[in-house]
Amino acid sequence: MKKLWGGRFEQKTDALVEALGESVSFDARLAPWDIRGSIAHARMLGEQGIIPKGDVKKIISGLKKIAKQIEAGDFEYSTELEDIHMNIESALTDAIGDAGKRLHTGRSRNDQIATDVRMWARDQIDIIIELLGAIQLSLVEFSEKHVDVILPGCTHLQHAQPVLLAHQMLAYVEMFARDAQRFAELRKRVNIMPLGSAAMAGTTYPIDRAMVAKELDFDSVSVNSMDAVSDRDYLIEFCSNASMVMMHLSRFSEELILWSTQEYNYIVIGDAFTTGSSIMPQKKNPDVAELVRGKVGRVYGDLTAMLTLMKGLPMTYNRDLQEDKEPVFDASDTVQLCLAVVAKMIPTIKVNAEAMLDATQEGFLEATDLADYLTAKGMPFRESHEVVGNMVLHCTKNKLRFADLNLEAFQSFSTLFEKDIHAVLSPQNIVKERNTIGGTSPKRVRAALKKAQKRLT
Repeated sequence: MKKLWGGRFEQKTDALVEALGESVSFDARLAPWDIRGSIAHARMLGEQGIIPKGDVKKIISGLKKIAKQIEAGDFEYSTELEDIHMNIESALTDAIGDAGKRLHTGRSRNDQIATDVRMWARDQIDIIIELLGAIQLSLVEFSEKHVDVILPGCTHLQHAQPVLLAHQMLAYVEMFARDAQRFAELRKRVNIMPLGSAAMAGTTYPIDRAMVAKELDFDSVSVNSMDAVSDRDYLIEFCSNASMVMMHLSRFSEELILWSTQEYNYIVIGDAFTTGSSIMPQKKNPDVAELVRGKVGRVYGDLTAMLTLMKGLPMTYNRDLQEDKEPVFDASDTVQLCLAVVAKMIPTIKVNAEAMLDATQEGFLEATDLADYLTAKGMPFRESHEVVGNMVLHCTKNKLRFADLNLEAFQSFSTLFEKDIHAVLSPQNIVKERNTIGGTSPKRVRAALKKAQKRLT
């Protein structure tokens, strides 16, 4: 098959080089954006009088027919034509003749692919932001359903203080909100059109870049042709943001995995999002959460691949940049799938509120409140901290809980303790008293849920 760039070559490309250099096996997915960009470019060429308007009509009609063939799965790709651009242009020329050969006037594959990928990335960002909103909404609805449930909040995986389950779920809502914000900020940097930069120095043709940018919904055009065709920092940032999302999903998944163990017995995940064992009939495994946790590694790998790819490239375009697509495609596909499946899994989770509340009775979760009680009575906090620490040591040695101590026992550690002390120690009172902005009190959590619901809907 004749190469569209083969004019100065005498020998045929080696078959191994064909295999090494082809990208259509993975960049074929860019076809809708490539065709859209080519239509806008052709229309501009006609308006500027660079090519005949009659040819423009043929080009646009031909590209639309090719788009339908691709959508229907009837388009035949050739690896000998290397990439999606050459496959489409070759098919166009075969269909409409010499008019198709005029399409590439005033552009290069270098600015063409940069434009395609930016349009693709822009659309994927919109999808990811929508999916992030969906998982936040799923968490909010779950929290509203279990708004009064209390469980041990942990630091270092050790029981720390009682919190509302809804408060803990809202922590993830905040994480995913920041993820959405990062992608929204990235979208502004993505939405700059490189088309018109040509190979690397611009073009001699009197093109109208603003016209093309408007048709393709870009906010602006690139201001440096060398930068426009050679950098992929926005794709690195895309993978970085995707990695952040996956990290948050992994943290959430890890908690679901722990909470569904017999040792915790906090939750049961729905059958549709768990699997069994091929040998042990009793097993119900949190495989979805584990798979999400595992897929974080591949997205981290995608980010590392992109950073490594770019680290030593001289100006301007280098063929190495062909390797940017597979990791970015993988990162996008993976984060979208994981967000969708976790959002759908959350409503299936059944909560064992009794087990969660019972767990607050172990681990001296009231310790901080005891220290605060003494401090409120006039004892310096460092002294009250030491007094309560001595109480924990006493109870640990004697296999007691604070609730097992009578008033006399409390007063043996400090005479500041009074008969109201046991009421202070209830988990319900502990969470109620944490009424500062951002705290776990029912009042604050309900307000936060209402705010999140409003923001998301």
